[in-house]
Amino acid sequence: MTARFFHATSIHGAEQITLDSDTSHHAAQVLRLRQGDRVTLFDGTGGEFFGYIAQISKSACVVKIEHYQPIERESPLRITLAQAVCANEKMDWIIQKAVEQGIVRIQPLITGRTLVRLTEERARKRGLHWQKIIISACEQCGRNRIPQLLPAIPLSHWLEKKLMRKQKNNNPSGHDIILSPVARLRLTELSPPESGESITLLTGPEGGFTEEETGAVLHAGFIPIRLGNRILRTESAALAAIAAAQTLWGDY
Repeated sequence: MTARFFHATSIHGAEQITLDSDTSHHAAQVLRLRQGDRVTLFDGTGGEFFGYIAQISKSACVVKIEHYQPIERESPLRITLAQAVCANEKMDWIIQKAVEQGIVRIQPLITGRTLVRLTEERARKRGLHWQKIIISACEQCGRNRIPQLLPAIPLSHWLEKKLMRKQKNNNPSGHDIILSPVARLRLTELSPPESGESITLLTGPEGGFTEEETGAVLHAGFIPIRLGNRILRTESAALAAIAAAQTLWGDY
C-alpha cells in the first residue's frame, strides 16, 4: 500500500513539501522509503494529495505533489465520544479504534472513579500523546479529516456546558446517550438521527459512574442505553456502541 502521511500545514496544489522531522524519520527509518516511491499526503481539510519522494534522508523527506483528489471517507453520522479517562493502554486503544470507526470528536472526562490522576502538566502531555494516536489512526484508515480532541475536563463541568447549550437551543437535535448495563432501551428503539444531527456517546471509567454522577447525567437529558445482556468493559462498550450506531444509521 502507498504510504499516507499527515501534513499539518495547508497544501496548495503542485509543490514540494518537506515533511516534519518525526514524519521524515518514520518514512526513512521505519518504512524504509526511497527516492521515487509514491506517497499520499493530507492536511486535514479534506481530500488527499498524490506525489512521490523527491529527496529523502534520515532527517528530511521532500515530497513532490503531482495532483489532488477530493476524496472523502467520513461517515454521514457525526459521533462525539465522551470517554471517562482510563488506564493508559486502554485509553490509547479506545481513541485509536474510535477514530478508525469514524467518530468526529473525542471528549476525555475525569470522573469520581477515574483511576488515572492527571495534573495539569500530565494532562497536557497525555493530550499531545492522544493527538498523535488520532493522526496515526487517520493515516492508517484513510480518513482525510482529523477528529477534534478536546481537553480533559471533569464530568460535572462538561455537563454544565451541555446544559447551557441546551438552554440556548430550545430544540436540541440528535441523541445524548449514556451506556448503562441496567438500561431498558436499546439503540434500535431510538429514532434515527436526521441529516446533520449528531450523537454523543458517554462511557464511564473502569468502576462505572457514581450514583451522583449518574443522576447528574440523567438530569442533563441523556438517554440510558444498554448493549445486550452482558456487562462490557469500558474499552469494549464505547467501541461496540460506535459500531452499532454506524451499522444502524451510518456507513457500515
